[in-house]
Amino acid sequence: MLLTLIRQYSRPYRAYIWAVIVFQLVATIAALYLPSLNAQIIDQGVSRGDTDFIWNTGLLMLVIAFVQIGAAIAGVYFGSKTAMALGRDLRRGVFRKVTSFSAKDVNIFGAPTLITRGTNDVQQVQMLVLMGLNFMVSAPIMCVGGIIMALREDISLSWLVWVSVPVLFVVVGFLVMRLMPLFRTMQVKIDRINAVLREQIIGIRVVRAFVREPFETQRFAKANQELTQVSLKIGALFVLMFPAIGMILHLSTAAVLWFGGQRVDAGEMQVGSLTAFLQYLLQILMAVMMGTFMVMMIPRASVCAERISEILDVEPSIHDPEDPVTPDRLEGVVEYRDVSFSYPGAETPVLSNISFTAKPGQTVAIIGSTGSGKTSLISLLPRLYDIGRGDVLLDGVSVNQLDRSEITKRVAIVPQRPYLFSGTIEHNLRFGKTEATDAELWDALATAQGEDFVREKKGGLAAQVSQGGTNVSGGQRQRLCIARALVTKPRVYLFDDSFSALDVATDARLRAALKEKTTDATVIIVAQRISTITDADQILVLDRGRIVDRGTHAELLGTSPTYQEIVASQLSVEEMA
Repeated sequence: MLLTLIRQYSRPYRAYIWAVIVFQLVATIAALYLPSLNAQIIDQGVSRGDTDFIWNTGLLMLVIAFVQIGAAIAGVYFGSKTAMALGRDLRRGVFRKVTSFSAKDVNIFGAPTLITRGTNDVQQVQMLVLMGLNFMVSAPIMCVGGIIMALREDISLSWLVWVSVPVLFVVVGFLVMRLMPLFRTMQVKIDRINAVLREQIIGIRVVRAFVREPFETQRFAKANQELTQVSLKIGALFVLMFPAIGMILHLSTAAVLWFGGQRVDAGEMQVGSLTAFLQYLLQILMAVMMGTFMVMMIPRASVCAERISEILDVEPSIHDPEDPVTPDRLEGVVEYRDVSFSYPGAETPVLSNISFTAKPGQTVAIIGSTGSGKTSLISLLPRLYDIGRGDVLLDGVSVNQLDRSEITKRVAIVPQRPYLFSGTIEHNLRFGKTEATDAELWDALATAQGEDFVREKKGGLAAQVSQGGTNVSGGQRQRLCIARALVTKPRVYLFDDSFSALDVATDARLRAALKEKTTDATVIIVAQRISTITDADQILVLDRGRIVDRGTHAELLGTSPTYQEIVASQLSVEEMA
């Protein structure tokens, strides 16, 4: 999985990878040549007192050293460029895939793990590529080249190479096998701590309102402790690895000096050759050690690559049709035909046999108790979810046959939970129509009853908005979201309980202004407050996912017990107030 992912995303950067290979090859060959020259200086220059040979060979070594440095710098540059570009493309791929998910797909994974996979997991793969290009290209060359050069110096000591390298591989292999499951567990624990932290940040007001800080602190401490324990186990293996590698290096050095010294004393080997052999053995072991660092990163990167691939391989449950249909007219006629819908894993359907028609110039209101399916009903029109049974038509064409961009041009939704993005008010209002003029923005704000408070803010349209709109009140946030929908000038407006945070007077003014702006559009309102929908042309009363009554406010007061109950409950509350 890891190799497949890297191969796929590194394909555009083959030229850089070849550049890394060439430069690392040059740098490694230069590094391998230097001990041989050093041996010549000792055996042919120092031992014979040949100063000219020492100077000439020393200058050659200096030139080769500069070549090695230059090639190493160039290799690191191209390797870093490749790794950073691959990480960027991988993050972009994950982001694009996640943004193509339906609400159902997002719920399957959950927001915390999607965030971790798009950031931390991608970073681990990116770091592996960076280290791999910088070390794994040179390490095999250094290892093989070092063995060849060591054998050239003295083949009798070669058994030290054949003992040291396999021992190092066995030690590293044992530790890596222990690390793999721990790294897998570690990524899950990171998901968990992200989930807890995200909940606490988003729900900080609720936490403080109920004085639950001690409980939340304990919950975070528990998640943090679980991550810490896994990290300590991984750290313990890393701590064991470095002394083991160091011990092998030092024992190998001692063995070379012991057995090599005996050969020098017997006249079977020169001092320069012994020095060169020792340097080559250390280079071989250092190459194996660099490979070890890479091998230590591979288990975690493999786990991360699997998690990233799970995202990239998901086929979104909602996608555009292969041959989208474009409606002949642009009116905004909405029709539900015997629609039923169930959430994945639900025992009973949320909606059953829903049928109604909403035409331009009409306002259709939907009311019902909590959990009756109001939000689910209007979510089917912009295809936030796919229909289970039946059909939803927009201007005579099934929404399943429409491109989502075509739906977006015709339908604007103000969600139940108003959300603003970090940036400016102007940026948020232009979210659905980037080319909107300032005049259009102010006009939409005036209709949404938000012009006054925006003008009072420092900077006006350029005033800053924090993530989620937390630096404005709930009513202001709702009005800005309504204005954002008005800027797009769609043919269908969907208001999902979008007036709940407004006082009665502001609600009335907004609906009156809205009626003037939407005379040629279809308006569908989900509401809890009766006063919001009394002027609707048609009111649908939902109960347990079914339309139990329909009609105008006056008609339902006389014929619908469910509607009468809702009205009576709200009137009694107002009287008590």
